[in-house]
Amino acid sequence: MDDPFTPMSFHCEAKDALPQQARAVVELAIAMSAEDTASARRLPPQPTVSIVIPTMNEAKNLPHVLPLIPRWVHEVILVDGNSSDNTVEVARSLLPEILVLPQQGRGKGAALRTGFAAATGDIIVMIDADGSMNPSEIPAYIGALMTGADFAKGSRFLQGGGTDDMEWFRYLGNLFLTRMVRLGYGGHYSDLCYGYNAFWRRVLHDLNLDADGFEIETQINVRILQARLKISEIPSFESCRIHGVSNLNTLRDGWRVLKTIVSEWVQPRIANAPQKLRHPLVAKWLALAPTRQMAGYAKGDQYPAVLIREG
Repeated sequence: MDDPFTPMSFHCEAKDALPQQARAVVELAIAMSAEDTASARRLPPQPTVSIVIPTMNEAKNLPHVLPLIPRWVHEVILVDGNSSDNTVEVARSLLPEILVLPQQGRGKGAALRTGFAAATGDIIVMIDADGSMNPSEIPAYIGALMTGADFAKGSRFLQGGGTDDMEWFRYLGNLFLTRMVRLGYGGHYSDLCYGYNAFWRRVLHDLNLDADGFEIETQINVRILQARLKISEIPSFESCRIHGVSNLNTLRDGWRVLKTIVSEWVQPRIANAPQKLRHPLVAKWLALAPTRQMAGYAKGDQYPAVLIREG
C-alpha cells in the first residue's frame, strides 16, 4: 500500500481533485517541461573558445587582463614579440595553463596570425594585453556568435561603448577610414580601427590573412565584408593603457590602413562564399536550443545568447 504522504501519491491525489480545466493546464505545463528537458539533452556541445593575446613588454599589464578571462575559456594563447621584460614569466604565474608562443615575423598582424594558426577552439577572440580591453566583455561576443553571427566586431561608438584613449585627430582619422569602408564595401561598421573581435575559427581558413602590422584588423574587417558573412557589432569600452607606451604610430599605421582599404578594393583577395564559411554548429544549436536559453543566461558560467546590432 502506498504511503499517502509520498510526493507521487500526493501529486496524483491533488491532480485528481482539480477541476477539469485546471487539470488540463497542469498537464500542459508538465508536457512543456518534459519537451524543454528533451530539447536541452539534444543540444550539441557548446563551442570551445580560444583567446589570442599579442604581447611585447606587457608584464605590468597582464595582471589586469589574464585573471579576468572567464573560466570556461578553452585556451589562452599568448604570442610574445621578443619581450625584454618578464612578460612570459608573469603570464605563466598568473595562468599556468597558458600557451606561450614566440611571434613569427614582426608587427601585430604577424603576432595575431601566429596565434590564429595555433588556436584549436571553435571560436577565436582577439584581445590586447595593455588593459584597455575588458575581458569581462567576452561573453557578449560569444553570445552574438552563438545566435547566428559569423563575426562579432567590437565598437566604441555604439550605445554602451566608449573610450578614454582616443585623441581628437585619431577620432577623425578613424571616422574617415570607417566611412571609406562603408562607401567602398557596404556594411554598417561604426568603428573600423578597434581590435576587440571574435569569430568562428572556420571563417579564418578562407580569409588568407597576410598583413603584418596594425592593418591586420582592417584586413579582417574588409574580407569579412567581401565574404558577405553575418556581422554583429558589440558595444565595447576602451580604457587607457595601464602601463607603458603603445606601439601604435597614428600617421604610419593610419597610412597602412588606408593602403589596405584601397588595395583590397582594387584587387579583392576573397570571393563571396557565405555558405562555405558559415559554421554549421550555429544552425544546429539555434534549431535545438530551448527558448529560455536563447533569451540569455542570468547567471553562472554559461554563454549569454543575445542578438546584438548587426553590421
